[in-house]
Amino acid sequence: MKPLANKVALVVGASRGLGQGIAQAFTEAGATVIGVARNPAPGVIAADGTDPVVAGKLIGEHRPDVLALVAGAAPLLRPIHLHTWESFSANWYSDVRMTFHWLREALLLPLREGSRVIVMSSGAAVMGSPLSGGYAGAKATQRFVAAYAAQESKRLKLGIGISAVLPRLTPATELGRPAVVAYAAREGMIEQEYLARIGKPVTPALAGEAFVHLATTADGEGGAYLLTGDGLSPVGGNV
Repeated sequence: MKPLANKVALVVGASRGLGQGIAQAFTEAGATVIGVARNPAPGVIAADGTDPVVAGKLIGEHRPDVLALVAGAAPLLRPIHLHTWESFSANWYSDVRMTFHWLREALLLPLREGSRVIVMSSGAAVMGSPLSGGYAGAKATQRFVAAYAAQESKRLKLGIGISAVLPRLTPATELGRPAVVAYAAREGMIEQEYLARIGKPVTPALAGEAFVHLATTADGEGGAYLLTGDGLSPVGGNV
């Protein structure tokens, strides 16, 4: 039997990249998948994931067993002194805002006992991202917000598992490819040299496998996990 048979999975940011791979993996695992994305795509609800009304409406309508928060803005790739405050803070007003609204609604409804929420942060949350303005701080805050929500789920005895995934920089997505080029140039390397340094890439299929794992095992009850080309590994440190 498929591990997500008879389950509903809602994926915010399902139209491309890692989100598309996650939605496909959930489907292959037997779930009925509700995709949400800002840009219209076949089989995806076109909506702004940062809108609190959208979060409350879709969680209330679909009552997902699995909620994957994958959407986020592509940061402007330039050194700190070449950013404006608006470009520097962009991911706070998209990624963090989206995470806050959806987790808040998941706890308020609340989602059913045994449900899972998985927040996609970034490896930049622990490694930094000097060409991305406030991106690394925003992704670290997503991890914190997921941990705080997990603590509230436990304190209120809701039984909702909430975890965070921190994928390493990858050339396999529209967001990651320009960053690889920019960081290779910053280090004075050709792109292939830089790719060899960061190791096997995180692919949409690998991200999907990781999210299915967290949706169906005890690992998804909480915690943060770094995702590399070799798979998931726990990120230490208390939040």
